[in-house]
Amino acid sequence: MIIFLKVEWFAKNLGLNEKPFRNIINRFFKTTELLGIWESVHNPNFNYGEFDTIKSHAGLNSYRISIKEWVNKTNAIGLMAKAGRYGGTCAHRDLAFEF
Repeated sequence: MIIFLKVEWFAKNLGLNEKPFRNIINRFFKTTELLGIWESVHNPNFNYGEFDTIKSHAGLNSYRISIKEWVNKTNAIGLMAKAGRYGGTCAHRDLAFEF
């Protein structure tokens, strides 16, 4: 059973602004590394070529990637983003506790 947790819930309950969590991939090179390692262990369909491209740009002020783009480009399964009333950014429980 895969359990996803809303990242915004963590931000709200910790008294943090939730907007930085939406683009968390852009913020830190180490976050990108963590996501890549997690995906390589748990996801046999992970796109390593695209991950290397994203990793090489991570941390640059000029580079932006959304959670949806991350999922689409790398075939990631650890994060997901849904739009709409009951949407938001969700992370697998292993990843959610790291943020």
